[in-house]
Amino acid sequence: MSRQLRPHQVAIIDRLRDSLRSGRRRPMVQAPTGAGKTVVAGAIVRGSLAKGRRILFVVPALSLIDQTVRSFFAEGIHDVGVIQGSHPMTDASKPVQVASIQTLQRRAIPPFDIVVIDEAHRWFEMLGAWMADPAWERVPFVGLSATPWTKGLGKFYDDLIQVTTTAELIEAGYLSPFRVYAPSHPDLSEVRTVAGDYHEGDLGEAMNQAPLVADIVQTWLRRGENRPTFIFAVDRPHAKHLQAQFQAAGVATGYIDAYTGSEEREALFRQFTRGELKAIASVGCLTTGVDLDVRCIVLARPTKSEMLFVQIIGRGLRTAPGKTDCLVLDHSDTHLRLGFVTDIHHDRLDDGRERQKRDARERPEPLPKECSSCSFLKPPKVHACPACGFKPEKQSEIQCEDGELIEVKPLKAKARTLEKADLFGQLKLVGRRRGYSAGWAANQFRELTGVWPNHYRDAPEVEPTPEILGWIKSRAIAFAKKREVHHVQAAE
Repeated sequence: MSRQLRPHQVAIIDRLRDSLRSGRRRPMVQAPTGAGKTVVAGAIVRGSLAKGRRILFVVPALSLIDQTVRSFFAEGIHDVGVIQGSHPMTDASKPVQVASIQTLQRRAIPPFDIVVIDEAHRWFEMLGAWMADPAWERVPFVGLSATPWTKGLGKFYDDLIQVTTTAELIEAGYLSPFRVYAPSHPDLSEVRTVAGDYHEGDLGEAMNQAPLVADIVQTWLRRGENRPTFIFAVDRPHAKHLQAQFQAAGVATGYIDAYTGSEEREALFRQFTRGELKAIASVGCLTTGVDLDVRCIVLARPTKSEMLFVQIIGRGLRTAPGKTDCLVLDHSDTHLRLGFVTDIHHDRLDDGRERQKRDARERPEPLPKECSSCSFLKPPKVHACPACGFKPEKQSEIQCEDGELIEVKPLKAKARTLEKADLFGQLKLVGRRRGYSAGWAANQFRELTGVWPNHYRDAPEVEPTPEILGWIKSRAIAFAKKREVHHVQAAE
């Protein structure tokens, strides 16, 4: 039985239909992790079946074949066959066919009326040649991804369909809020960068140190609240070390990697769902195609990749009965490096014709700091505590840290709890006083809250708080530094 579409899912289908009607044949649909991409895929397939079309649904790995078939069955779609060497559901007569890219690379592809590419950010050279084949020129290829930011993807897809953001879905109650605790920085000074991310071998050596692993386990025991947990590690030795240490601490923990068989994988997921396993340690897995009730993420794998980061945190953002939020224990410094997943957004595909923002931000934005008097988390660059007025004396920036995690709450997260009309009124007053353009306040409001101030256009101007002024100043400094870097690069 198909599920009723939510408003953002209806909007996706409408936008996709408009794109195809306009003559586009390679649209990319971006749906944030947890936005119901499976439901959207089901709606696309049902719409095509209603018109008598044959559909090929392509997944990036053999391990996702059976899960995709089950998802279609759950959506009331049963006329499904599988293209695979030996599979009990192989039936070329079915109008819906599911295949992995690995299988399609090794055989001639029969004709279809529409092709849907799942997890389309995972790029394969074969896809480019296939999409450019004149025989397939008029056949729509629809990409689905939560993170379609792969470099050069815009050379192959001709439209980006975005209707909502992670922040908006959290505010609407469709995704879970999250809390982040961040530790002292792991030493990555000797870790090389290869192809935009950390060298896995170097990273494994840096992170698979006994004190770091022990701190991860002890932190979870103190702060993990016994929640169902996914642990993301660097490599197999690191993941197995983490599993062993969690087990030694009395925490039932499973292990999964790319070589884990489908039956063993499904057995682990059933144990996790029943509560027989409290945690699963993984490497190179659990970032796509997993829809479990995860309430804690242990991030022990540093990354510079926004795509990997968003996919990892997204595993914990699905809602569930009794779930109030997702707890993120970041032992990797990634939030200091990339920011919060609700702040990561790209409004166009990378077509390779212009140098776009790197996956990794080399300069982390400053974090809030805890007031030593009242424990209030102050915004960056704010000296006096807005809550109690305490002004700390300037201290040396060289500090001894014991690895204790501190909760990270950006001003953006706090802004969502403020009265939005009041917030917009503060921004309007700042903009008028400084002679900014009419749209400045609205843009700042959206950056802070993740939504446009459509319902607060008539909000009266309000005197800005020190928090808001501090945040505006920090953004101006960040913008000035960014321009300085660009000028230096241009001069070189």
